Amino acid sequence: MYHCHVHFYLLGSQCKIFEIVRETAPLEHFTHTFAEGAVLEEGLLSESDVILANLRGLNAEETVRKLVSEKRRDAELILLAEKGQVELLKGELSGVKDIWICPMSAEEAGFRFLRWQQAYKLGRDFWETSHFFAATINNVPNLVWYKDKNGIHEKVNDSFCRTVNKTRQQVEGQGHAYIWDVEHDDPACIESEREVMEGRRTCVSEETIQTGAGTRTLTTYKSPLFDLDGSVMGTVGVAIDVTQERLYEQEIIQKNHTLEKIFNTIDCGVMCHTVDGAEVISINKVALRILGYESQEEMMTDGFDMVAGNVVEEDRDELLECIKNLKEDGDSVSLEYRIRHRDGEVLHIMGNVKLIRENGKLFYQRFLLDCTARKLQEARNERRQAELVQALSIDYNIVCFVDLGTGVGIPIRSNEKDGRIFAVAPGNTIVLSQCMERYIEEFVYVEDREMFRQAVSVEVLREELEKNKQYYVNYRAVFDDNIKYFQVKAVRAGEWDGHFGAVLGLRSVDGETRSELEKKTALETALRQANAASKAKSIFLSNMSHDIRTPMNAIVGFTALAITHIDNREQVEEYLKKIMTSGNHLLSLINDVLDMSRIESGKIHLEEKLCRLPDILHELRNILQADIHAKQLDLYIDAVDILDEEIYCDRLRLNQVLLNLLSNAVKYTGAGGIVSMRIREKAGAPSGYAYYEFLIKDTGVGMSEEFVNHIFEPFEREKTSTISGIQGTGLGMAITKNIVDMMNGTIEVKSEQGVGTEITVGFTFRLHEGAREPQDIPQLKNCRALVVDDDFNTCDSVTLMLGQIGIRAEWTLSGKEALLRTHQAVTRGDNYNIYVIDWMLPDMNGVEVARRIRKEMGDDVPIILLTAYDWSDIEEEAKEAGVSAFCGKPLFLSELRSCLNSIVTAEVEEKTVEDGPKRQLTGRILLAEDNEVNQEIAVAILEDAGFTAEVADNGQIAVDMLERSKPGYYQLVLMDVQMPELDGYGATRKIRALENHELASIPIFAMTANAFEEDRQEALKCGMNGHLAKPINIKVLLETLNRVLN
Repeated sequence: MYHCHVHFYLLGSQCKIFEIVRETAPLEHFTHTFAEGAVLEEGLLSESDVILANLRGLNAEETVRKLVSEKRRDAELILLAEKGQVELLKGELSGVKDIWICPMSAEEAGFRFLRWQQAYKLGRDFWETSHFFAATINNVPNLVWYKDKNGIHEKVNDSFCRTVNKTRQQVEGQGHAYIWDVEHDDPACIESEREVMEGRRTCVSEETIQTGAGTRTLTTYKSPLFDLDGSVMGTVGVAIDVTQERLYEQEIIQKNHTLEKIFNTIDCGVMCHTVDGAEVISINKVALRILGYESQEEMMTDGFDMVAGNVVEEDRDELLECIKNLKEDGDSVSLEYRIRHRDGEVLHIMGNVKLIRENGKLFYQRFLLDCTARKLQEARNERRQAELVQALSIDYNIVCFVDLGTGVGIPIRSNEKDGRIFAVAPGNTIVLSQCMERYIEEFVYVEDREMFRQAVSVEVLREELEKNKQYYVNYRAVFDDNIKYFQVKAVRAGEWDGHFGAVLGLRSVDGETRSELEKKTALETALRQANAASKAKSIFLSNMSHDIRTPMNAIVGFTALAITHIDNREQVEEYLKKIMTSGNHLLSLINDVLDMSRIESGKIHLEEKLCRLPDILHELRNILQADIHAKQLDLYIDAVDILDEEIYCDRLRLNQVLLNLLSNAVKYTGAGGIVSMRIREKAGAPSGYAYYEFLIKDTGVGMSEEFVNHIFEPFEREKTSTISGIQGTGLGMAITKNIVDMMNGTIEVKSEQGVGTEITVGFTFRLHEGAREPQDIPQLKNCRALVVDDDFNTCDSVTLMLGQIGIRAEWTLSGKEALLRTHQAVTRGDNYNIYVIDWMLPDMNGVEVARRIRKEMGDDVPIILLTAYDWSDIEEEAKEAGVSAFCGKPLFLSELRSCLNSIVTAEVEEKTVEDGPKRQLTGRILLAEDNEVNQEIAVAILEDAGFTAEVADNGQIAVDMLERSKPGYYQLVLMDVQMPELDGYGATRKIRALENHELASIPIFAMTANAFEEDRQEALKCGMNGHLAKPINIKVLLETLNRVLN
């Protein structure tokens, strides 16, 4: 079958052997070609299949070595050598096919070449056989393998490799477990192979193989392999993978079971019978039950002839006719008929009959469905539909029947006023579209006309009634110039099986619609209010820090400073005063936030007391100082034309307003910016009153005009990227506006984004009627003074105040200018008697200016250093430079006069305790308090004052301790209100009810964080003697105890 072309290369000198080879005929299927050469040529060598090399006359050893190394691997090399040359070639014979010893006869040469041809042909025959065998086993779908006696796979085909998903190299040489991805060899497989080898026969079996991917089912053919000596050396196996086929068989069996179960359990009856009705091939239990029989035999006995014997007579002929009309394979018919059971019950059957062909035979397949319940429901629906139509006719003023297929209707009911919509004689027909158009133009409200026209069109009515059996639309109509609400309602009439009847009615729903609208409006209003309240609460709770951070920052900042300067008693004392001031204001802010609802409800009231404007403004400056330094801002506070410093006002509320405005200015002004407040007393107030204007300005981010219009609304904040990172609730300005209004004041806001904000607040305050101190100082009358400040307004204000004291004042904006004027005055002999110098001058530090003036003028001239900052850090340096006294900004007339007067009278100002030396108090106090921190604070305060304190952790313990004590053991009870087990009010009532009169009459004071007016009233009502609010004001506490116990 194959054809082999052999290319010979005859190398070396010509000889008789070469001639014999050329002349010998090729065997069948072979052809020969020859190339010759006396010397070795690489090109001829590489193309040759057989090389015959005559070594006579050649270097035998070198020639053979070269031929072996350079010939093709599959080329055969035959040497023609003399016997002596063979000895020289012992090391080079590995690549030589044969050696022909020369000389040799022609017969021997011909014999040797023939033997070579036969051997060469045998090799090619073997190749063909091997190729045929490999092509066969590797292309059959079956698995083929060869195993040795130990079960090792020596050879497998491609199908085997694909099945186990491994390469031939991975499989050959491996056992069963590795190849099939399991832990151990299959015992059944081992046993079957043992039987094959021992029985020396072929075995056929179906084996279930466990693999890593699951179970496989194989039909195997296994035969023994025999060695040369006839012994068994292994097995050969052929397997067909029938896994999928077995799965299909199981699936078919399962489906048959399922179909059989469905056939016998479904609610639908199924039966098959021959075309002549003589034989019922199959019938399920449901069909028998529907037809009213217990068994197939009973049905046949009753006279089954195409139809059952109990089919109602009126339906029998029609059913038979329909069945007989089926002529072709696949024809079917569906119809309804009735069956009467033996007990008289009539069932409505929905039947389907189909003519089908199977195995060349025609038969009827029939399905039966009991639709009795549906028919009864349809009857009930028809009655309900009739009732709806009847009810519609009763409830609606205008009613008509309409055929929605034609648009023609018949009036059923009308009234005299609205009957014009169907202006025809009773019983006559109308055209719905024409009547409705007339009604629309005459009665329907203009804005609803297009909607109503669309809603009552025949197309829309039909479309809506196909979806639902009822359809209605509300609209407005105009009667006697009044708008009223009406309703048009449509109800399906009849079965709608080709005919589309409907009853249409119109009636007034004005009363109920208006009632629903009112309810809806009320609900929407309530929902809006609830949502607004919820939103306000959420915003408030998440942003409450807006109004309390400034005083808290002062507390934290001055506390840190006090710790830093702990060894400087005077400085620490000053910081603690500022902490106390900030703490008190923080408490007031907390009360203000909690009082927001009280402000809006009008429950909060003002407490006017005598106050000094300088004290209020200096407190503001101290509170803001920490934030001003932290943000590297400049703060200017000055007072202009302030003639009346003592006023009657609610100091807490005024302080709250000004601090909130200044805090906002600081908060929204960037580093290096300026915040200022100018207080001016203006004319025009009634007698006994004065009008004060507070102008607060900053160079901060500013606000949009839109936001300014809403700035006083609660929880409003400017929503810009510039301030989005600044915390706040948006409640501060709303509180401020409410307080300003309560104080009969005015507030005006001007702002420009990127420029800054200016807020003007005005108040009219009642003045103190007491005698005023004289303004002038006789010792300084007509003295000459120089004011040095870089702010013109300050220079102008201080110069005016000096003039009121009786001093001739001049001013300059420059420190260098002040030194020049001083030198000129000394030169002229008209010296300045007083200097008022600002600390922070732009061209020269105020302390340095004072040092140079002191050097020029000597030690007798008073020099007052004026500053808006805390001067404690520079006090020592300033006094060394010659500064006589310090005054803080804003500077008021009383402060300037007091400072000058102290200098003139040479009085050394010493700090004294306001209330004089403390009086050591004694006595035993019962403290009812559940909080450990509050216990510690109260006990420390009382013991420092000289009292002995005993603590009760709740109200009940306090009652028990007092009841067990002797009269006079405790002098007073301090009672917290909110305590576990028994609160302060309940404890007080129990104490007042004690049988021992002396114990029952002991003074009891509430000491609680419940600090509202109603809390004070509740304390008095339950029998307490008074009310002290937390945090504890030590001065007030000790004054109260001293008053009650002495």
